[in-house]
Amino acid sequence: MTTKYRVGVIGHTGQGNYGHGIDSVWLHIPAAEIVGLSDPDDDGRAAAAKRLDVSNTFSDYRKLLDETKPDIVSICPRWLDQHCEMVLAAAERGIHIYMEKPLCRSLDEADRMVNTCTRHNVKLAIAHTTRYSPKIQVIRDLIDDGKIGQVLELRGRGKEDRRGGGEDLWVLGSHVMNLIHTFSGEPEWCFASAREEGTSVSREHVKEGNEGIGPLAGDTISAMYGMADGVTSYFGSHRHTAGNPRRFGLQIFGSQGVIEIVTGYLPDAYLLPDSSWSPGRSGAQWIPITSAGAGQPEPLKNERHEGNVVACLDLIDAIEEDRLPECNIYDARMTVEMIAAVFASHRAGGPVEIPLKSRKNPLSAW
Repeated sequence: MTTKYRVGVIGHTGQGNYGHGIDSVWLHIPAAEIVGLSDPDDDGRAAAAKRLDVSNTFSDYRKLLDETKPDIVSICPRWLDQHCEMVLAAAERGIHIYMEKPLCRSLDEADRMVNTCTRHNVKLAIAHTTRYSPKIQVIRDLIDDGKIGQVLELRGRGKEDRRGGGEDLWVLGSHVMNLIHTFSGEPEWCFASAREEGTSVSREHVKEGNEGIGPLAGDTISAMYGMADGVTSYFGSHRHTAGNPRRFGLQIFGSQGVIEIVTGYLPDAYLLPDSSWSPGRSGAQWIPITSAGAGQPEPLKNERHEGNVVACLDLIDAIEEDRLPECNIYDARMTVEMIAAVFASHRAGGPVEIPLKSRKNPLSAW
């Protein structure tokens, strides 16, 4: 990388802040220079400027984009209601994007973002950092080598803390949806249910979700997906039932064993070579999976910022090679599609085909 990339940072203190290291990642990339930041909150803007060692600051992100003319912008706020307009503003100016997940609040927003980025040949990478883990390729190789036999189903669960249910599906389940998509391709249909305190969600349960999510409901989510490869995938989340250690992640069940992976750049991952899926009965042992392979010592250090660094380096490579980033805007839209399909199926009272015909938030009709 011979080019020095100019980077802008968009934050919003009090309404999503600066995400999970989406701003400071560029301090760890020699090929990048932060040339400006925006934040409408005066105190937050001053604190971020000091933290990022940048002097050009703006209250309006459009002025940041116009006056500093960055090559790449980090869209940091976690709140979803700001993402679409920020992405459109950057893409219309030909500025590439690294951003916090999930992509946006609805499929009509996602479609606008995809169309604008495509039209301007803008590369957008989204911070599903597990996708960039070297363990992902190791797991793919284990599956391809038949270590768990024929893949039969995938099971994912959210974090299941106080946000369990619909909010968990959006905020944290997005990681799991991205992993399901990574390992099993695109879903063809979804059959799902949403419940609130044991009652099937209806109009009176819908309210405005936290973090700018939009219409939201449900403290319990149960979803099933039919994948293009013939595998069935499942996702569930139930409020206040989190495991310790956590079970937030994905399990891949095959005819000869199981692979489990949680989330993070170097996440815990295990192989169970057991066709019964029951080590208590079979005597099989869970084998740790590292970036070097199953049962091998981990050669890498789990640095806190490393997942973002790898994602941003891949984004730079994608710009220079004119290719899609590893976790790109089309993947991000599919995550939103899988989430929206849960509520669309619940409202329909049966399976719905993917892609969804309606691109509005399914709960907005209520």
